[in-house]
Amino acid sequence: MFVLWGTAEMSDLVRGALIAIPKHQYESSEALGMSRAQTYWYIIIPQTVRRLIPLSINLITRMIKTTSLVLMIGVVGPSGCGKSTLLRCLNGLEPTQSGRVRLGNETVAYGGKNLTQLRQRIGMVFQSYELFPHMTVLDNVLLAPTKVQKRPKAEVQQEAEALLDRVGLLVKKNSYPRELSGGQKQRVAIVRALCMHPEILLFDEVTAALDPEMVREVLDVMLDLAKQGKTMIIVTHEMQFARAIANRVIFLDGGKIVEEAAPAEFFDRPKTERAQRFLRTFTFDAVK
Repeated sequence: MFVLWGTAEMSDLVRGALIAIPKHQYESSEALGMSRAQTYWYIIIPQTVRRLIPLSINLITRMIKTTSLVLMIGVVGPSGCGKSTLLRCLNGLEPTQSGRVRLGNETVAYGGKNLTQLRQRIGMVFQSYELFPHMTVLDNVLLAPTKVQKRPKAEVQQEAEALLDRVGLLVKKNSYPRELSGGQKQRVAIVRALCMHPEILLFDEVTAALDPEMVREVLDVMLDLAKQGKTMIIVTHEMQFARAIANRVIFLDGGKIVEEAAPAEFFDRPKTERAQRFLRTFTFDAVK
């Protein structure tokens, strides 16, 4: 869609630039005995290019603004509607009955070709952390980059410690998961995913099992990732967070996308009755 839209817009600009060249420019060149080809090559095309340069810059700017190169997609909906299943399908952890999941030019499919290589490009953070309990925090982070991606341990450890320091957990690098709070475990899980250098990050209700203070710890890390331009798909029940961080919101119900819109439009002016009813559950009348 990005390419088709840009091509159509550029065609309109070229046509407009050609039309804007005064008729006497053609006549002046013809009066000098120039052929049609010479008229276009020496007179019309140079003027068209000069007119197109500022217009093209404006077009590219609009394309970047209206078609996000970095996406933060918030996936919301009632329990059991298929949010987590959607993420598992995106990472090839669940088989799909129809349709395709594409990452670049490759298909992500359960049991499919090159799935292990593709998963290295899709980071996933689970609701229940899923840290390896027999390994320290640092070993949890180092495992996949060194054993799967075959990167030098010293290089990975330096990066891992920098990431742990960024999320305030460097002092816990030699601790085991059982010695951490829920918020700390989730931050380690995020670092473990980041250390694989994924192109996209999937977050599956990562704050669902946390108390309010721990929720803030994790959300602050995710906000920081958004500021860095990380592409993320976030399944969440934190409506205020989804509104603040996402540039698109997808509302699921019954395994289907019922509504998709920009955050302000979805939360302020939901179009479907089902989305309106869902959002009303997050508002309360004052008890007198």
